[in-house]
Amino acid sequence: MAAYATPSAAAAVPPLNVLRPLTANLIINRLHMLLNGIAITAIFSYRLATISGITKEKRETPRLLPHLVVLVSEAILTFLWILHQAPRWRPVKRAVFPERLPEDEGQLPAVDVFVCTADPSKEPPLGVMNTVLSAMSLDYPSRKLSVYVSDDGGSSVTLNAVREAWRFSRFWVPFCRKYEVEVRCPEGYFSDHGSLGGSEDDDDDEYVADRKIIKERYSEFKDALYKNSVNASKSVSRDHPPTVEVMTDENEDSSGLREMPLLVYVAREKRRGHPHHFKGGAVNVLLRVSAVISNAPYFLVLDCDMYCNDPSSARQAMCFYLDPKVSSQIAWVQFPQQFHNATERDLYDGRLNPYLREGQGFDGLRGPVLYGCNFFMKREAIHGAKNIRMGDGLNELKELFGSSNEFIEAARHKNCYKPKLAEDRKPSGALQKELQLLASSTYDAGTQWGKQVGFRYGTVVEDGLTSLQLHCNGWVSVAVDDPDRRPCFLGTSTTNLNDMLVQQMRWSFGLMQIGLSRFTPLIYGPLRMSVLQSMCYGALVFKSLYTFPFYGLSIIPPICLLYGIPLYPNVSDPFFFAFAYVFVASHLKHVQEVYAYGDRSLGNAVYEVRVWMMKSGTGYLYALVNSVLDKFGMHETNFNVTNKAGADDEQAMLYERGMYDFRASPVLLVPLCSIYILNLACSVLGMWRMFRNGGAGSLLAQAALSFYGVVVNCHLLEGMFLRKDSGRISGYVSQIAIMASGVVFGCGSLLVHCC
Repeated sequence: MAAYATPSAAAAVPPLNVLRPLTANLIINRLHMLLNGIAITAIFSYRLATISGITKEKRETPRLLPHLVVLVSEAILTFLWILHQAPRWRPVKRAVFPERLPEDEGQLPAVDVFVCTADPSKEPPLGVMNTVLSAMSLDYPSRKLSVYVSDDGGSSVTLNAVREAWRFSRFWVPFCRKYEVEVRCPEGYFSDHGSLGGSEDDDDDEYVADRKIIKERYSEFKDALYKNSVNASKSVSRDHPPTVEVMTDENEDSSGLREMPLLVYVAREKRRGHPHHFKGGAVNVLLRVSAVISNAPYFLVLDCDMYCNDPSSARQAMCFYLDPKVSSQIAWVQFPQQFHNATERDLYDGRLNPYLREGQGFDGLRGPVLYGCNFFMKREAIHGAKNIRMGDGLNELKELFGSSNEFIEAARHKNCYKPKLAEDRKPSGALQKELQLLASSTYDAGTQWGKQVGFRYGTVVEDGLTSLQLHCNGWVSVAVDDPDRRPCFLGTSTTNLNDMLVQQMRWSFGLMQIGLSRFTPLIYGPLRMSVLQSMCYGALVFKSLYTFPFYGLSIIPPICLLYGIPLYPNVSDPFFFAFAYVFVASHLKHVQEVYAYGDRSLGNAVYEVRVWMMKSGTGYLYALVNSVLDKFGMHETNFNVTNKAGADDEQAMLYERGMYDFRASPVLLVPLCSIYILNLACSVLGMWRMFRNGGAGSLLAQAALSFYGVVVNCHLLEGMFLRKDSGRISGYVSQIAIMASGVVFGCGSLLVHCC
């Protein structure tokens, strides 16, 4: 996308946003592509020549299969490397200037906020309501702000928590606005590290008195939630009618209500045997319900634990939507996922920095993908309104949007539609009946919801498929990731290995579902958007393929090292330089990207490589297997809610000390530990034999590769044999891993010697 303002225009009217290409990164990236591409070409020339020579030789010791395995592994790595160069082609950064927005609040469009939760036992109501309260107190006109809470569990605990949050908000929202509080999440504000910010002054007697009162009210609010949360898990229902409740006070007049944002509780209907389409289905219900209650032209989607940390986020998004040069093209404005509990040692890739770095490259093309939360989206885009013609008949629109006349009017007339909610915020009988219809479990049936309208179905990562289709339909997106500003949204990062690997397995499984569908980006994309953008999506969707080179290069080369079978050129061979260059240059490039993004810790570059190996060894493996089974109808897709209840004391202590918590499922740990033991044994014994019998030059590359894997993953050695705390790898897992490594070694040896 071009820069947003010409010099002459900028001189007359200061721009609301600017785009700056990262020129230094661009030059480094393209130079790396050129040199690395030349070296990779040399590698394949060597590999093909070697395999051709082996097939022509008549030798007693076969060596063809090991070379073929390594060739396939290198080919997949190269394929994925090529895809990942697309987001590095033109990285950019954006800056926004919300202070330049119109002073007249009447010119600001309305915004709906969607907060999704499913299970109060795994997503504690206190954390969810803190997110809700932070959204209600955004620095945005109250009359133009509506907050919708989706409770997919239909829990009475969550409904009562929303009612309590409404009561507390009557004090919290005015307090935040009066004193211009910076941290508008109550828990963050009252914590030790909470910032008072704004115009607050401890010497202001009125402020001190008000803060004391609001703190007491917050304590009462928390006590009410704790009492209400007893037996939370038993309150969750998978079979319940729809419930839509607009929060209001019986004794409050309409003028007082207008000073408060709208708060609505929504529990869509769930019936056994009816598909519910996970989070995508829940958000689509919110889209329909909100359309006839508030019908804001823009909406913000938040995860239940991702609270608003900077109250200006809506105004920052409007810096794009109110820019006439680009507003008609933009479907969504994406903010990064950042976490308040991230530590200096990013053990579990909690900062998601690799994705954010690539997001700068996505933004230089048609924009970033949807991250699942923290995005402001144009309702017109998600409704597929570009395909709606005002002359369409009602029956045709019902095939698209469903049977609700009220919703069709809202979608059809957009800004001129007036919602039917009364001034006292009490839905009439007719409106309540319409809301029940829109939230029913069968409303989607026979319509284009999940296909052309709303968030797309067919995968557990509905955001990935939705953003792909919207980009293919001509929409663009933008990313706001300014390190000089406060993080707009903060959540809770994963603090243990099990949750990280399970989460990655779920995400990768959903992405691979897209890759195996008719929407596979490398085929579906190029006819509808640029090749580079299609490659960006391909890099995201096909990342589970990393599991093939991970196992291919961590099993065959170590075994061949032990048997003295060279798979790489001799040190004196000119081709050795090509292999060495690709290995060293790739790691130096990774370090450069880490530093360029603002992380000055070399250790975190190592942690990222380590996490990539752990994901490839387990998360990607199971995601790939499940996606293939799902393709053939042999796997039932499910969505497990990540536990956001927080870490126990011991787990938190390990996380703060930068120590891995290996209390994970053996299914996740055994593959990693068995491969590590295999490499450790083959590396030690192979190098001892290599130096004893000579031939160090021809086996040096293999020895270095195995040794590299052993060193990078030394935390597994520590967890199996050195640590004594409860976070170590259990002896049971270690024993199974030792036996499994023996089986892998035996099978590998058989293949090496027989093929």
